[in-house]
Amino acid sequence: MDEEPLDAYSRVITRVAELASPAVVTIHPQRVNRDAGTGSGVAFTPDGLILTNSHVVQAARQIRVETTQGARSNAALIGADPHTDLALIRAELELQPLELGSSKNLRVGQLAIAIGNPYGFACSVTAGVVSALGRSLRSSTGRLIDDVIQTDAALNPGNSGGPLCDSSGRVIGINTAIIAAAQGICFATAVDTVRWVALQLLQHGRVRRGHLGIVAHTVALPPRLRHQTQLTQSTAVRVEQIEPRGPAARAGIEVGDLLFGFADQSVAGIDDLHRLLSAERINREAPIDVLRRGARMRVTAVPMESPAS
Repeated sequence: MDEEPLDAYSRVITRVAELASPAVVTIHPQRVNRDAGTGSGVAFTPDGLILTNSHVVQAARQIRVETTQGARSNAALIGADPHTDLALIRAELELQPLELGSSKNLRVGQLAIAIGNPYGFACSVTAGVVSALGRSLRSSTGRLIDDVIQTDAALNPGNSGGPLCDSSGRVIGINTAIIAAAQGICFATAVDTVRWVALQLLQHGRVRRGHLGIVAHTVALPPRLRHQTQLTQSTAVRVEQIEPRGPAARAGIEVGDLLFGFADQSVAGIDDLHRLLSAERINREAPIDVLRRGARMRVTAVPMESPAS
C-alpha cells in the first residue's frame, strides 16, 4: 500500500534533480587572507547569468564557478545587494538555465527541493516542504528581508545561493540562511523578490533606495505622550544622529525628533521607514510627521539615493 506514493514522490524528486542540477554551480570566492569556503549559485539565462547570495561573493577579489559537468570559468560581479543577501554574477560559460517561477501562489505544505553544494559536496539534493510563508529575516546590514520562505529541506554551509525548487523544477527561492541551533528551520528569499532585485542589479549594478541621512531606532511612545498628541500607534522612530547637509538636515529634522509618519503613511518603526524609502521616493518631496518636545509638526524632505552598500 505504501510503495506507490513513495514511488511517485521519488519520481518527482529525481525528475527535478535531473532538470535542475546542470543549472547549479559551485562558487569559489577568493579573498585576501581569509578562508573563502564555497557557495552555490543557479543559472537563469543561457549566457552565464547566475544568482547567488551576497555573502557568498562579498569582498571576493576573484570569483570562479564550476559546473556539475566540471567546466570552470572566472565570473564577474554584476552587482550585490546585502540588504536582501542577493548577488548577480556572470560566468564565461554557456549554461542550462532554470526557469524562475513565482512565489505568489505558494502554499504551506507543498514540496520544496533544495540543490546546492554543502561542505563542498557538489550538487547535493534535499527535499522537504514549504513550512511557512511571509517570514521576515534580518539581514547582515540590519534591514529586514520580507517575504521569506521557511522550509525544512536540509541546508548546510555551502548551500547558500542555491535554488529552492517546486515540483516542476522552477525556482521559487534562493537559499539564504540556516538557524544553526534549530532542527529543520531554513530560509530562502522568495523568487518574486529575487526577480525584482536581479532586474535592479542588471539595470543599475545596485538596488536603488531612498535615504534621509539619519541614524535612528524604534522606541516605545509613553501613554501620556500618545494621549497628549492623539496618536494611536505605540511606537515611533527616534532620530539619534543626522548626516550634515543630508536630506533630514535640510528638512530641519533634529536629534531627538520622533518620526511617526512619512508620505502620509504611518511609521511605527525603522523597518516601516526602510520599506517606504523606495526608489520612487528619490529626489521627490515627501512630508514627514514628527513629535518634537511633545508637539506634532510636519516637515518636508527630499530623500536622496542611498549610498551603495
